[in-house]
Amino acid sequence: MMSKTTNKYSPEVRDRAVRLVLDHEHEHPSRWAAIESVAGKIGCAAQTLNDWIKKVEVDAGKRAGVTTEMAEKLKALERENRELRQANEILRKASAYFAQAELDRRFKP
Repeated sequence: MMSKTTNKYSPEVRDRAVRLVLDHEHEHPSRWAAIESVAGKIGCAAQTLNDWIKKVEVDAGKRAGVTTEMAEKLKALERENRELRQANEILRKASAYFAQAELDRRFKP
């Protein structure tokens, strides 16, 4: 599930919103209440802000999950793997083509 949406909020705005929730959640009845309060102020969906917080916590080792760094490495490796498979397929087809051309040349009178 890969989203192709553009990030409407700069990294600075996201970082500040996350920091506001984490620094002031004790002033609210729950973390979700803090999230709703901050999200309303910056104009994003509460669930979006909650996702940002989860990502920060995963990256900091405070929550289980795949860190941003590991996700980026995995994405790069998957891209490299895809490119290598394509290159191998091209080489396999070229090899078959030239092998057939060699056979055709040998059996022509």
